[in-house]
Amino acid sequence: MRGCNEQKFPNFTRKKFLNMSPTLQQIKEQQRESWNKFSSGWKKWDRLVIPWLEPVGTSMLSGINLQAHSRVLDVATGTGEPGLTAATMVPKGMVTGTDLAEDMLAIASENARRRGIENYETKNCDAAAIPFSSNYFDAILCRNGFMFFPDVMLTLNELVRTLKPGAYLSISVWGSPEKNNWATTIINAISRYVPIPKQSIDSPGLFRCAVPGYMHERFTLARLKNVSVEEVSGTISFTSPDEYWEFVTEVSAPVVALLSKADDSVRAKIQQLVTDTLNHHSQGDPVQFTWTALVIKGNK
Repeated sequence: MRGCNEQKFPNFTRKKFLNMSPTLQQIKEQQRESWNKFSSGWKKWDRLVIPWLEPVGTSMLSGINLQAHSRVLDVATGTGEPGLTAATMVPKGMVTGTDLAEDMLAIASENARRRGIENYETKNCDAAAIPFSSNYFDAILCRNGFMFFPDVMLTLNELVRTLKPGAYLSISVWGSPEKNNWATTIINAISRYVPIPKQSIDSPGLFRCAVPGYMHERFTLARLKNVSVEEVSGTISFTSPDEYWEFVTEVSAPVVALLSKADDSVRAKIQQLVTDTLNHHSQGDPVQFTWTALVIKGNK
């Protein structure tokens, strides 16, 4: 794994990074610390997450004109997908996975080695300051990352800069809360006991980019062409309410942050409410949730 060397930044990118407001820098450092902290949880639950989000990756990779020699960037790669799958589609090319969290990248590299994928590399860097020259990549991917970026347009313009003319940016974000009860079930339970502050549309959050037209408008502002939005939906199952609770409290930093505001007795009440709610709906069967993501594409 190679860290980002500031001296390799294009001049305007380095200036933009160094002039970043303290607030944005603080948010990014908090996010880096959080993703590193939860990396072991993501590694543990890859067995569930990889098949869960495979349809999203399939949609993202479809129709973006990948060739054998393509150079692909996978931003906020996490444990490696969909970058690792993209690497199998560009056998003579290279996929670079970037992430703020070094520990997540270590897992991605481990997954690449385990699968025998040699044309995948990682770089530890900020999505808003990519250490590559302009017009470099044949495609850029970002699965479920944009809703957490402190400045969406800053990041979007930076990624577009590194795209070759005609190349595609293909991303996904979570759809509306109403279509993602895998997340809202525990959040609603927490809100019964813990005040949840109202979130600005400009603040990082799970459903920030689900607002109709939000990403389409920003793709257009970034001068991307042929912008499309596809809704991808499915279900995710857990063997029991306990497994669901274990999953969300081991991978979801926002959930854990909210639960940290509750003492042990209140936390126990929240867990019991989640358990009772899920038992009522599942009636002894595996616990099944719905999910919806939006896949947005555009070319330079």
